[in-house]
Amino acid sequence: MPSLATQAQPELTGLAAVPDTHAWVTLHDRPYANDRVPVVDLARPDAARLIGRACEEWGAFQLTGHGVPVELLLRVEGQARRLFSLPAAHKLRAARRAGGSTGYGSAAISKFFSKQFWSEGFTVIGSPRDDARKIWPDDHEDFCGAIEEYSRLMNDLARRLMDSMLFSLGLSEEEIGWPAPLRAHREGMPALQLNYYPHCPEPDRAMGLAEHTDSSLITILHQSSGVAGLQLLRDDGRGPRWVAVEPVTGELVVNVGDLFQVMSNGRFRSVMHRAVVDRTRARISVAYFCGPPPEFNISPIEKLMGPDQGPVYRGVTWPEYLHLKKKLYNEALTSLRLSRDKE
Repeated sequence: MPSLATQAQPELTGLAAVPDTHAWVTLHDRPYANDRVPVVDLARPDAARLIGRACEEWGAFQLTGHGVPVELLLRVEGQARRLFSLPAAHKLRAARRAGGSTGYGSAAISKFFSKQFWSEGFTVIGSPRDDARKIWPDDHEDFCGAIEEYSRLMNDLARRLMDSMLFSLGLSEEEIGWPAPLRAHREGMPALQLNYYPHCPEPDRAMGLAEHTDSSLITILHQSSGVAGLQLLRDDGRGPRWVAVEPVTGELVVNVGDLFQVMSNGRFRSVMHRAVVDRTRARISVAYFCGPPPEFNISPIEKLMGPDQGPVYRGVTWPEYLHLKKKLYNEALTSLRLSRDKE
């Protein structure tokens, strides 16, 4: 899950060319494919089976029939646009502090690269009100109300999705230990990431967000319609290729996160993905990261191990894994492997 860096991005809107600080040469490091990311209707009777297949083959899918009103998706997107359209001085009132986890800035993974990203971000963990008041002392209710309602519905949807994913693996709720404490964890701290990708005069030279996997169990993403930007890395035996996830109004994107790959003992694969930018249109995305309670140890489920197979990964808590991710970036998951052969 990308968190915010302490240093905010310079103003990018209105630039006539990409400055050297933001010029990337690795955008076309792999070929592209015209494959269609699987679409699953959660209201279908066989939704769990389709979700399981998508998680094994892709590590992601687009979701319909989820019950989240389109009006709410557009309202949250509108509040994100309202936020990012403010002058830099206003947004910096809520800049992430050293050692903090919330507020405005650029992605924390920036430190692993010599070039900067063509994007801005705003992270909410728990209530958005403290940071929102810094930006809008007397006019933050619309923003907070939209974020809070969205977080509640995403939390419910995430639990439904994880049920379906577990059922697709042949498990019942009684056979595993973590869903019950997760449901009982009513004081959870949902993590929401608002991302803004301004239009770019030279999109072939700029990177919205570099390739990464998410640290969560699952991630649920809303992306603004009409502007493609999210790309998944898929290897179906023909070599890794980038696949664009076309935004469709009302559809959500669900990614398998690193912790679900651990829990499934490698059956479900955490998907590598990135964000690219557009020449004429800005793009908004809103990512909801679902993770376990901080004290809960995530480890491979015993039933998913064959008679001659032990756990592929050691157990880890979410805070411990986030710390590993900040140190090791995309090698964090490999560092958990117990076998000699690393991924």
